[in-house]
Amino acid sequence: MVVMTRRVPSASCATGSSLRHLLAAVAALAIAGCAVGPDFHKPAAPGAGSLSAGSPPTTTGVANIAGGQAQQFVSGGDIPADWWTLFHSPALNALIEQSLAHNPDLKAAQAALAVARESTEAGRGAYYPSVTAGVSASREQDPPGALAPVPSNNAFLYNLFTPQVSVSYVPDVFGRNRRTVESLMAQQQAVRFQMIAARITLSSNVVAAAVQQASLRAQIEATRELVGINTSMVDILKYRLDKGYAGRLDLAAQEAQLAQVKAALPPLLTQLAQQDHLLAVLAGRFPGEALTENFDLASLHLPQQLPVSLPSALVAQRPDVRQAEANMHAASAQVGVAIANRLPNISLTANAGSTALAIHQLFKSGTGFWSLGADLAAPIFQGGSLRHQERAARATYVEASEQYRSTVLTAFQNVADTLAALQHDAEGLQAAATAADAAKLTLDLSQRQYKDGYAGYLSLLSAEQGYQQARIALVQAQASRYTDTAALFHALGGGWWHDADNEPAGAAPAPLSASDHARTNRDSDEK
Repeated sequence: MVVMTRRVPSASCATGSSLRHLLAAVAALAIAGCAVGPDFHKPAAPGAGSLSAGSPPTTTGVANIAGGQAQQFVSGGDIPADWWTLFHSPALNALIEQSLAHNPDLKAAQAALAVARESTEAGRGAYYPSVTAGVSASREQDPPGALAPVPSNNAFLYNLFTPQVSVSYVPDVFGRNRRTVESLMAQQQAVRFQMIAARITLSSNVVAAAVQQASLRAQIEATRELVGINTSMVDILKYRLDKGYAGRLDLAAQEAQLAQVKAALPPLLTQLAQQDHLLAVLAGRFPGEALTENFDLASLHLPQQLPVSLPSALVAQRPDVRQAEANMHAASAQVGVAIANRLPNISLTANAGSTALAIHQLFKSGTGFWSLGADLAAPIFQGGSLRHQERAARATYVEASEQYRSTVLTAFQNVADTLAALQHDAEGLQAAATAADAAKLTLDLSQRQYKDGYAGYLSLLSAEQGYQQARIALVQAQASRYTDTAALFHALGGGWWHDADNEPAGAAPAPLSASDHARTNRDSDEK
């Protein structure tokens, strides 16, 4: 509503009456106004009955090794916000807390949320009148040949002081401002869920990097052990060659095997250094800053209760799905904005002030002035731009809805892939553990038989190669189980709804009437 900040003494009763009529008209327009454009309705939950193609898994296999514990899938189970604590690693917990506090990408996402929040609050300003106050002072001289001087005292040289208040208001008759704010609120929600997704992805990446670091350390340890074994075999063959019990071909083959094992070590060391650098950067530190956390697969506890969300709950838990839904909402509101731009626009203005030749005369009787005005403007011809802008807004909504569907399908795929991986990880770890035990026994027997002269060198060389491959495969199978377990918590939404640091989503913009929805679904002609 229009509010005059000062009553001018010279204003008559008619002025007050005019203001009351104007205010009544504005109130009537505000109450009777509607918001054009389609009302947004939350997409229906997917009708899929299961997250995977086959029957959902219940438990995984067991292996007598670190990371080989059985895991049970709990249908409809909830996810804690700090799900990484289920690995029972104080070092991992501390590193993730550092990352959440200092990671620059997460801080940038939080700043983007602050920008979106302030933009929404700025958009709400269109609901209210715009009030400006100003004071002008000038010294003027009329030419001597003028027919009459401007002031009533017939002075040709005078000062002029004019303070005034101006009020302007654009009634939201067709809901353009409401649809604009609705779109801004939806965009704010999209940015919020983008920030939540960044937080979950960061914690998941830290867990994966820590597991990979532990895996590389174990692989390096296994490789160095193999270097020691092959070095010992080279020494034995050299001794046997000197005594005439071995040929030069056997020694050359063993030296080649030792060189191959040594060649596998530098790439592993490079990968380990890269993981150390990655962990430092994720925690907001420079790569050169030494990390105190050295992870070991044996120190990580494998979570044994794994939640499996219902399909209808997954779309509410995944922040990327919620972000895509918010983008749909913003696009829907923009259709209403585009339609409102094609309709008439009403603006109301009011001015009041005082003008005098001296400051001490301001606001005295006879110096006041006021004005009221109302404008009605409607687009007549814009070269078709407004019509095409509306069509573009509708196409943008279709694009957002298809992107939402794609995001939902990708979310289901992520969960299904992870469940399948966890089921097969347990089977793979069992097989890798059995193969590693068999390869170690074969190597021990081959070394003993070769030393006693009961086995040939080729069988020993084959046993060494088999043991090397089995050790590396076992470590990789262990790491895959930890990594895929973390990936499941990530794919299910990471429990962000239990995180007190995440601000409430807030009430969604209220849907408009069905009559408005029906009215604005028609394609109106350009005015």
